[in-house]
Amino acid sequence: MIQPPKVPQAGSLAQIDERSREIFRRIVESYLETGEPVGSRNVSKVLPIALSPASVRNVMQDLEHLGLIYAPHTSAGRLPTEIGLRFFVDALMEIGDLSLEERTRIEAEVKAGGAPRSSEQVLTEASQLLSGLSRGAGIVLTNKSDLRLKHIEFVRLEPGKGLVVLVGEDGNVENRIVDLPAGLPSSALVEAANFINANIRGRTLNEARAEIERLQIERQAQLDELTARVVEAGLVSWAGAAEGRPQQLIVRGRSNLLEDVKAAEDLERLRLLFDDLERNRDLIQLLGSAERGDGVRIFIGSENKLFSLSGSSLVVSPYRDKENRIVGALGVIGPTRLNYGRIIPMVDFTAKVVGHLLG
Repeated sequence: MIQPPKVPQAGSLAQIDERSREIFRRIVESYLETGEPVGSRNVSKVLPIALSPASVRNVMQDLEHLGLIYAPHTSAGRLPTEIGLRFFVDALMEIGDLSLEERTRIEAEVKAGGAPRSSEQVLTEASQLLSGLSRGAGIVLTNKSDLRLKHIEFVRLEPGKGLVVLVGEDGNVENRIVDLPAGLPSSALVEAANFINANIRGRTLNEARAEIERLQIERQAQLDELTARVVEAGLVSWAGAAEGRPQQLIVRGRSNLLEDVKAAEDLERLRLLFDDLERNRDLIQLLGSAERGDGVRIFIGSENKLFSLSGSSLVVSPYRDKENRIVGALGVIGPTRLNYGRIIPMVDFTAKVVGHLLG
């Protein structure tokens, strides 16, 4: 796992000369390719300029003092720190472009399967595609606004509190605690559930709410005031979750993260990552922060609390609907030695394809 370095002083990174930058670049590129420490002798062999191992070693000591590289254990080689990786990604990395063949493949695989398909099917296939292309775990955060409802049930928990159970046609179940009006009889809960179930089946959340609102106006005589409030509370509690945007998480390709595991430390890191992935709420919050910005965002190791222990990175991009509103995010989770230059344009292009297809 990459160790936390001393934070370099402001402006010190910008003052690194061209020779030091080239040596640092070679160290990082070697790490991204092999995951192993690299020594001064090997670095001197791949430099475009003639430089002795001793001279390279002196530069490496300066880079270590700046907090960009470190020596793991007693190894004579060096690895980039998280700050070093961030500096490389922000200042030195050359981001390639996808070839026409790669673009065609991504478009074909995201669009494969014919129509009609639900948004969840499209996004699941997109996460599987990203997993296969990156050899990491593909991840998608999407709203559940297109989830089609099958059944609703109200359960009284205590005076003034009730549980709303909503079941989707795909088998997903949501439970929400709602406030009940004072003095509400149990029969009103049954009546409200029967009324909603008779009118929502096969509808999305937004469609169901619109239909219930229309029926409430037309059939006000069928519902007394208290029952109408329960109907409203039940739908609003689900549709209004997470700041009005109920969300679900799709993760595909976790087994890819088990490839090339060479040490017990790596296994422990992966165990921690899987624990992280189970904390869906934290991950949704992280991806939600990515949704609020434009373009691809990169989170390296402890830059976010979610991956502070597992030493993993996330490359993520928002995708938009036909009205150019950000409606979700997709990306790749993997070790900090992800091939950022290749994965960044891949994630960016896949997000655009998904947005176009769903829009």
